[in-house]
Parts: sequence; structure tokens; C-alpha cells
Amino acid sequence: QGQEKLSCNPKKENGTHVVLCELGNPMKAGARITVDMELSVSGLEDMGDAITFHLQLRSKNSPSPSNASVTVTVPVEAEAEMQLRGNSLPAVTVLPTSWHWVEGSQRPEDHGIKVEHVYELHNRGPGTVSGVTLSLAVPHLLGDRVLLYLLELGTEGGMNCSHHPDLNPAQV
Repeated sequence: QGQEKLSCNPKKENGTHVVLCELGNPMKAGARITVDMELSVSGLEDMGDAITFHLQLRSKNSPSPSNASVTVTVPVEAEAEMQLRGNSLPAVTVLPTSWHWVEGSQRPEDHGIKVEHVYELHNRGPGTVSGVTLSLAVPHLLGDRVLLYLLELGTEGGMNCSHHPDLNPAQV
């Protein structure tokens, strides 16, 4: 009929985490109670795709041979929001009309103006992530002409990187 907060106490019993909730005492015969419980469980990274709870109703006053119990399995879903940010330094580049590409040159300035593209991948949570793969396609050719001459590719923060075989083909 009314809503009341339960008094619940966590404890460890036989190596298992147990939460004991007092539903009421004394309770009238034939009483019906509905209980909504919200559990916060941490460390689910290694739990697989589900977690199982064993619920049991016991009476302190009269031992019942049935001790009504039920098993509830709840699916576990990891949630993490990834965010990719990127910019170019400088943001705008204009080649002078007098500039010409010098074939076979080892000087970077003979291949164009240096532009650095920086990409940051952020995990905004709430969960942790591992095994993330970021594939970045950079158009370096326009037909048979060089659009962007790719000099190098680097990472920070313990990431591994594999690159396109056409990286710095003239060894500038």
C-alpha cells in the first residue's frame, strides 16, 4: 500500500557477496510485498556477457523447508562513447603560383608546404575500451598526380600504428 525504504546490509558469506534486506517484522499471514531493488556492481569487465543473482526469501521466525529462491540473469553490456577530434596545422595552406614540384629532390620544401594533421581519439566513458582500431584514409593521389606527399606517421600514448606502404616514397 505504501512505499518504504528497506534496510539492507552487505556481508560476505562463504566467499560470496550477500546483501540482506529486512522486509518487515512482524508480517501478517498472506501478506504480499513487491520489492524493487537497484544494485550497483563494479568490476564487470571480466564477467562475460551476463551476471547472475540468486535471490532467496527466508523467515527468521519459522524455518520453511521451501525457502523460496529464484535465479535472475542480467545481460551485461559495455558502453563507451568514443570521440575523434582532428585539425590541420596550418588550417589553410595556399601554394604560391611560382611554386613548382621538383622531381627527385630530397628537400621537403620541393614537395610542397608542410601541413601537420593531428587526430585525437578520446574515450568519454563510462566504460573502458581496449582493442580499438582507427582506420584513417588519406587521399594522397589525384589521378596519377601527387595530391598530398605523406612524410611520416606517428603516435603517442602507447598506441601501435601501421601505415600505408606509399609513405615517403622519395625518402625526403
